[in-house]
Amino acid sequence: MGCVFSLPEDRRDAAERAPTTRETSFVEKMKKTGKNIIVFYGSQTGTAEEFANRLAKDAQRYGMKGMAADPEEYTMGELSRLSEIENSLAIFCMATYGEGDPTDNAQDFYDWLQENDDEDLSGLNFTVFALGNKTYEHYNAMGKYVDKRLEELGGKRIFDLGLGDDDGNLEEDFVSWREQFWPAVCEHFGVEASGDESSIRQYELKVHTDVNMNKVFTGEIGRLKSFEVQKPPYDSKNPFLAPVTVNRRLNKAGDRHLMHLELDITGSKIRYESGDHVAVFPTNDSALVNKLGEILGVDLDVVISLNNLDEESNKKHPFPCPTTYRTALTHYLDITNPPRTNVLYELAQYASDPKDQENMRKMASSSPEGKSLYQSWVLDSCRNILAILEDMPSLKPPVDHLCELLPRLQARYYSIASSSKVHPNSIHICAVVVEYKTKTGRINKGVATNWLKNKLVNGHKSTVPMFIRKSQFRLPFKASNPVVMVGPGTGIAPFMGFIQERGWLKQQGKEVGETVLYYGCRYKNEDYLYQEELEEAEKDSVLTQLNVAFSRDQEHKVYVQHLLKKNKDHLWKLIHSDNAHIYICGDARNMAKDVQAAFCDIAEEVGGMTHTQATDYVKKLMTKGRYSQDVWS
Repeated sequence: MGCVFSLPEDRRDAAERAPTTRETSFVEKMKKTGKNIIVFYGSQTGTAEEFANRLAKDAQRYGMKGMAADPEEYTMGELSRLSEIENSLAIFCMATYGEGDPTDNAQDFYDWLQENDDEDLSGLNFTVFALGNKTYEHYNAMGKYVDKRLEELGGKRIFDLGLGDDDGNLEEDFVSWREQFWPAVCEHFGVEASGDESSIRQYELKVHTDVNMNKVFTGEIGRLKSFEVQKPPYDSKNPFLAPVTVNRRLNKAGDRHLMHLELDITGSKIRYESGDHVAVFPTNDSALVNKLGEILGVDLDVVISLNNLDEESNKKHPFPCPTTYRTALTHYLDITNPPRTNVLYELAQYASDPKDQENMRKMASSSPEGKSLYQSWVLDSCRNILAILEDMPSLKPPVDHLCELLPRLQARYYSIASSSKVHPNSIHICAVVVEYKTKTGRINKGVATNWLKNKLVNGHKSTVPMFIRKSQFRLPFKASNPVVMVGPGTGIAPFMGFIQERGWLKQQGKEVGETVLYYGCRYKNEDYLYQEELEEAEKDSVLTQLNVAFSRDQEHKVYVQHLLKKNKDHLWKLIHSDNAHIYICGDARNMAKDVQAAFCDIAEEVGGMTHTQATDYVKKLMTKGRYSQDVWS
C-alpha cells in the first residue's frame, strides 16, 4: 500500500489536555491520587497506549491503583524517586517504529536513557512489554533496549520482557504475557487478587440537551473549530486541511485501483523533504456508521460527552467532547479493525444469550480453545464490530460503552511521491485502494484508501487533514554519489520524489552520480505506474538505468531481485567502489527480505565473500546509512 504503515499516529487532543498548569511530576501525581503503578507507553499507532490503559485498569482488580502515562508529558528523570511510593511499579509498553527507532512520543525518554550513565535506578521496580513486528530487521529494538538499559542503571526487573509480534498475533502475545505477569506481581508484593472480574467503566455518559452547537466537536482532531480557523504550525495535533488538486487512476487495466493524488499546501508554511511521510486523518464510511446506529437502535445525532470518572486523569475524554455519536463513529473511533479481546470481554455482559456471553468471555481468555476461537471467528474471518453485532443478534451493548471501548481511529502514513525542490506547494501520494472479500462473504474496504479515492477535485469537502512526519529516508548528501532504488508496486512512491530531485540537481549544474531504478509490477500493459514519467527520466538521462520486472507477463514469475542478480557486476562496482546508496521501499514481509538476500548473494558471488561476511557487509551498509528501507507489512 502506498507506504501505509500498519502503524499510524498517537495524539493528545487539545480537548483532552488538562489546564496548562500541568503537573510534570508523575511521582507527585501518584502520591496525590494514591496510585502505586504507572504504565508508560511509547506509541505510534495507539496500540501501546491501549495496552497501557488495559494494564492500568487491571491494577484495580488486584487491589492496586494504576495510571497510564505518556512519557512526553512527564519528567522521566524522576524514575529514581518511585521508591518513595510503597509497592511501586513502573510498566513500559514500548513500540518500535521505522528502522528500530523509538516512537515520536518516546524519543526524549530514549535520549535521556542514552545520555544518563550515572543515573541510579536501584529503587525502581520495572517490567517491559514490547510491541514490534518480526518482518522488520530491528524486531522490538526499542522494548529490548529499555529493558536492558533500566537494568544497567540499577532497576529491578519484576517480570520478564514480553515480546509482541504484530506479524503474528499481537493481541494473543499480550494476553498470554499479562496472564503470567499479574500473578508474578501479586507474589512479589504479597497481595491477593480481589477476584473482581467485573467490568469497570472508565467514563460516564453525559447527554447534552440544550448545548450551544458552536461548542460541539464535528471532527476536529485538536482545538475546537481548528478546521474552520486554521493556524500554523501544523502537526499531528493540529493537521492542515489540504485541498485535493489531482486524483487520477494510475493503472490502465486490471481489477485493482491504483491512484495518484496531489495535495495543495500553499500558504501552510509546511515544509517537506523527499523521503518524508505524509499522514492523513481519514473518516469511516457513512454507510457503516449508519448500520451501527440501526443495529444498536440509537439516534446518532444526540450530543454527548464521555467524562473520565478519575478526575485527576490527564485524559478527560476518550475523544474530543462534546460531540455526537455520529461524529465519534465517523471521525474518532476505529470501527473497521477486528476488536481486541478486552472489548469482547467487556461487552459480553450485554449478550442476552448465555452461550454468546460464554463465547465472548472465552475468546478473551488465555485458554487454547478461547485463543483459537478468537483467531478463527474474529481475526481470520476479519469481523469488525458491526459484523460481530450482526452475527450475534443477542448482543445489544449500550452505544456509550461501545464508544468508550473502541480504539481511536488513527492517521495513515504514505511515502511522499514528490520533491519539494520541484513541487514546494504540493505533496503527491501514490496508493492502492484496499478492498477484499472476507470468509463470511462481506466486502471489507480499507478506510483511508477508499476515502481518498472519493476525494473528487473541486468536489464538496475535498480536503484532507494532514501533517508531515520526517523520516531518515534521504538522498545522499553528495549528489555525486550513485543511488540504487528498489521499489516494486506502490514502493515506487518515494523514488518519484528522488528522481524529480536528481533531475533538479542536474539542472542546477551539479555533478549527479548514477541514478538506477529497479521497479516491478504485474503486467506491462496494466499496472506499470508512472510509465511515461519514468521513460522520460531515462530519455533525459536523469535515470541512468531503468530496470522493470513484469512478474506475470511470462510463464515464470520475474521479480526485482531477479533483475538485481542479473546486473550483479555493475551493482557490485557501484556499491563497493563508487560508494552508492541503496534504497528499498515496499513490502517488508517478502520483497525487502528477498532483495536483501540478493545483495548478500552479490557480495558473495562478485565480492568473493563467505556467506557470513556478505551478511555482515550488508548490515554494515545499514549502520553507515548506505542501505535504507522504507517498508511496511
